[in-house]
Order: sequence, then structure tokens, then C-alpha cells
Amino acid sequence: MITELRTFIAVCRHGTFAAAGERIGLTQSAVSSQIKRLEESLGFPLFDRTGRSATLNAAGETTLGRAEDICALYAKLGELPDDAANAGLLRIGAIASAQPTLVARALEKLRVGFPLLRVHISPGVSMRLMDDLDAGSIDAAVIIRPPFGILPELTWQTLVREPYVLIAPADVPGRNWRTLLREQPFLRYDRASFGGRMVERFLRREDIAVSDAIEVDEISGLIHLASKGLGVALVPWVEAHLPLPPGVRMLSLGESTFHREVGLLQRKPRASPPLVAQFAQCLREAAELAEPAKAGRKKALTASKKILK
Repeated sequence: MITELRTFIAVCRHGTFAAAGERIGLTQSAVSSQIKRLEESLGFPLFDRTGRSATLNAAGETTLGRAEDICALYAKLGELPDDAANAGLLRIGAIASAQPTLVARALEKLRVGFPLLRVHISPGVSMRLMDDLDAGSIDAAVIIRPPFGILPELTWQTLVREPYVLIAPADVPGRNWRTLLREQPFLRYDRASFGGRMVERFLRREDIAVSDAIEVDEISGLIHLASKGLGVALVPWVEAHLPLPPGVRMLSLGESTFHREVGLLQRKPRASPPLVAQFAQCLREAAELAEPAKAGRKKALTASKKILK
């Protein structure tokens, strides 16, 4: 019944069955079925239904608070008893590009002070991880900064700012990134992701029409597709993807460069496990070690220019 309770909470937070389904990866009919099962189990309706609309009723409002408490308690079942000062479970969500760099370095430091600590890392896109944090299934999330506001009960800590660059096949001539975007097949960063939305806004701002060829969410996938000569892509330049694979080069966007922020999203200290504060400090130190990535970008740019000579 935990699944149904989480779906119920999502409907209340996002306003409609359809909106909740989009956030948690279910169809509207699946959300409706789960709510119906929950109502049958409880023995009373949670919503007043009129036509196609559903409004939370008085019983639903009371149930919502209880459901949130139950889900929060359920999320804590995996934590070890506090029989050792440094034992416990830390549940972290992290986007793929941050796991082998920022998160790995932070955990290396964290386990020096907390050797008995168990850590569970949940992969996912930023939107899903943000919802997981909101639902209490993870303690903190290393994600791309949301393009909309942060919920008042959450706090944001920026770790790194990553510039977007143009990735192109090495054998495609030209140094003008605008021309390459207009003339070459476009490998698109998934528009459903935070990073992909930034690309879409950039193309509109610069008034550049592209010829969409392939759309994927993984940055590494876009880079390797470009290395196979399948097109060009706008991607954030991240430490995890150094060095570039053979057959691909990188072009700076110059004064038009835009950035994505990667940081830590967590609940405010009074509602967050103490270990999250320790992890946040380790992340800040790990971010300071990301400076070599800047040197790597300069080296890659130099190599790209040499390829064209």
C-alpha cells in the first residue's frame, strides 16, 4: 500500500492525476487505478469527483498528513540502529555525470570519518530525483539546478558551473558553431531533462533552426554519437567525459556560452539527517578538486583546433 500512498501524495502535490503521473512516471489511468485501490482499502473516498475533475475532500485532507507520516517512517526502515556513532544509512540520488567525480570524491572523504556508514546511491534524471527527495525516499540529491523555483522546505547548494559546448565529428570542417548547428544533423539533449530544456531555450534565444536527428538523455551517448559522424550536439562540458573519444572535437560557444549548475538539493537542516550535512561538506571539498577539468577543457579545445589544421 506504500506505492498507493505515494501516488496519493503526488496527486495532492501536483494538483491532478495527469500531472502526478507525469512526475512519477505513470499514465493517468494507472494513477486513477491506484487511488481507487487506496479508497477501497480505506473504505471512504479521498476526492470529490465532478466530471473529469477530482477535488480533495475533508477525509482526503486528513489522510494526506497521515500518508506523509507513514511514507516518511517507511523510508527510515532501512536505517541501522544508532549503536555506533558513525553507523547508519545515507540515501543519495545523483545524476550520472556526477557519480564518478563529485560524488565519488565526496564519499571517499566521508568514509574516512564514518567507516561503518552504508550509502545507497540512486541514479536518475534531475526531475525524478527531486521528486524522490520530496517524497522522502532519498536524503539528498546531486542534480542540475531546477529551471523553476526551489520548494520552501528545501535548500540548494551550487557545486560546479559547467559550460555548454558544441561537440562535432572531427572530420566535419568548420569552426563556426552557428553554421555547424544549422547545417549538420542535430543530436538533441532530451527536452524532458533540465539540461535539455536549457539547450532548447538557447536555440530559441539565438534564433537557430536545427535539423533534429537523434534525441537522447545521456551526455556520453551524445558525444559518442558525434564521434560516429552522426551529427553535432550541444552538451555541458563535464569532468566525467574527459578525455574526448577519438573522432570528435569540441567548439566553444564564445560569448554566447551558457552554463548549467550542478549542486546539492536537500531538506532544511531541521528535517534532514545529520549525515547529510557531513556529506554536503565533503561535496564542497570535492567541487574544489574539479579545477583540473578546466585545464582539460582548454587542452581539448587546443586539440580540436589542431585537427582542423
